[in-house]
Amino acid sequence: MGNGEDEVGKIERLTLTVEEAARLLGISRGLAYEMARCGKLPVVRLGRRLLVSKAALERMLNQEQHPDCLSR
Repeated sequence: MGNGEDEVGKIERLTLTVEEAARLLGISRGLAYEMARCGKLPVVRLGRRLLVSKAALERMLNQEQHPDCLSR
């Protein structure tokens, strides 16, 4: 139990799994993977893993809607 273990435990992850992102967004796992496949969910592929950057997810959610979506 050295200091290295304590420091590692305090590191905040910069990414989420697709499943974690789906839970946070309130959507199904399948929809999250479909959105990732279509480029609507910002993902990074590391080997076989698909990860969602927390920063990119926040940017996506904070983007203004397209003007044509607002007009009725």
